Order: sequence, then structure tokens, then C-alpha cells
Amino acid sequence: MAYRVEWKNDMLFEGTTPNGHKVLMDTVKEHGGNDSAAAPMQLVLIALGGCTGMDVIAILRKMKDLPKSFYMEIDSERAPEHPKVYKKTRIKYVFVGDVKEENVKRAIELSQTKYCSVSAILRGVGEVEYSYEIKKE
Repeated sequence: MAYRVEWKNDMLFEGTTPNGHKVLMDTVKEHGGNDSAAAPMQLVLIALGGCTGMDVIAILRKMKDLPKSFYMEIDSERAPEHPKVYKKTRIKYVFVGDVKEENVKRAIELSQTKYCSVSAILRGVGEVEYSYEIKKE
């Protein structure tokens, strides 16, 4: 089965993956939507976080060095003209707990240079910068 994206009403669309997972997409009122769900380009940045975050946790798990908690703050600058791609994206990885800095650096580096396909796609049209912070409890 292929991915399916169905128009529901106004600018609301429902995407369905081949295994049945659903996601809603909408846009702001000034573009004809109701701002009732994330916009497609917002989902790109969320996908980036999911992609690289899963890589980092999987690598740290293999190193037996998991943080107590972990999140990313992601922001981006878009091109002013259509297709308004992301020209510069910044990811800040934030780890809470007692994790070794060398393991954190290696996990992020592997995600960004080898594993994360969303980062690779974004690097095809712009820059992807990253930093990290380790917060001890």
C-alpha cells in the first residue's frame, strides 16, 4: 500500500501511512486553513527531531549510557521566495542526567553524518547546525 493523503475540508488533510498511522495537516487562516493541525513544513522539522533523536538514543543505548531525559530544540530560517525551503536549521540536543560527553558527541555525530535521512535531505537545500547541552541533575 502507498501513503495516502486525503483532503478533508478547507485546507485540512489527513495522511495515512502504509501501516495505518494517521497525521493531520492544516495551515493558518490567512492561507485558507483553520490552524487546527501542524502545517506540512512544521512536520518536516518534527520529523527531523524524531529521526535524529531516535538515532541518538539507539546509539547511546548500545553504549549503555542513556540520559534520564532528552529533548531537542529545533528552529529554522526559510528562504523568502517559493518554494521557501529551510535554508538554515539549528538543532540543540539537551540531555538531562549523568551521560558521558564523549558518548553524546559521538552519537550526535553519527546521526548527523551517517544515519539521519531527514538531516541529509535538509542539508541538500541548506545548512544544518547542531549543538548540545548536558544538564546534570
